[in-house]
Amino acid sequence: MTTDPSEMGKKGGKARAEKLSKEEKSRIASVAARARWGKDAPSGAEDDVPEVLCGSPDRPMRLGEVEVACYVLDDERRVIIQRGMMTALDMAQGTAGRGDGDRLSRFLATKALNSLVSKELRDVITSPIRFKTGSSLAYGYEATVLADICDVVLQARKDGTLHYQQEHIADQCEMLLRAFAKVGIVALVDEATGYQYVRQRDALERLLEEFLSEELRRWVKTFPGAYFRELCRLRGVPFRPDMRLPQYFGHLTNDIVYKRLAPGVLQALQERSPKNDQGNRPNKLHQWLSENMGHPKLIQHLGAVIALMRVSEDWASFKKLLDQAAAIPDAHQGGLFNQDDD
Repeated sequence: MTTDPSEMGKKGGKARAEKLSKEEKSRIASVAARARWGKDAPSGAEDDVPEVLCGSPDRPMRLGEVEVACYVLDDERRVIIQRGMMTALDMAQGTAGRGDGDRLSRFLATKALNSLVSKELRDVITSPIRFKTGSSLAYGYEATVLADICDVVLQARKDGTLHYQQEHIADQCEMLLRAFAKVGIVALVDEATGYQYVRQRDALERLLEEFLSEELRRWVKTFPGAYFRELCRLRGVPFRPDMRLPQYFGHLTNDIVYKRLAPGVLQALQERSPKNDQGNRPNKLHQWLSENMGHPKLIQHLGAVIALMRVSEDWASFKKLLDQAAAIPDAHQGGLFNQDDD
């Protein structure tokens, strides 16, 4: 009876493999991977990567309305996974085939941000941390990188170089930094007083969520999409959800919204949110309206305006209805502003 040499080789290899320890098998696998891939060996081909010490996918960090996976590694680094970093920054998911790390790199390389990004931050983004989560491999960045990115974005907004499509990311960054600062102060006091050993384990997380909920109320999208859609229809402007609105729409909004809230409201709002050197207002006018009266009044007025828009065939008929239903007031009416922001 003739024995197939290839079958003998398979049996011999299997027998040797059964005698190898786990460490020896792992080492051989790493050598094989390096031999096959060279310097382009895929992540996970080597075993010298940190492992998760604390954290799990079912216990994410809550940042307002989003949840972000985070971990503490066995080398004590606190990390946020790549996709979690993008979620925290309110960055829309990219097209298929585009890695999250590549998207962050391209975002920081945009004209508005590139000159503000330090070499250290750029190196960190292009070389994410590899770490093991159980049997799989993940990529992430140290948690403090999120604050570094926020600083860059907010500096670009301050300089007036931020693209209008990045404004919502700047809003998110400001919200995050405010919340981080508040929670950081609480954590320092707890550490100095020893209360960190007494408080509930999720106390800081709940505090962060509470602060972010407060901040989110400031950044909620006050003007619904229906307002701009109807405004485009009445003005004969083709509407797209991602369009850049004509600049004169701001003047129209001042007339049909802010001037009609109360006497002097528009002028006061413009004084509280002056234009920068580029001619832009860094803050939205409605952010200065008081929460107990000004903001509810704005929401109520917008609802009425949109209703009138929907029943109007053209701009002229809408303005006629608006002047009848919500004429520009001439009587004094106060209390629409945040008094504590003077």
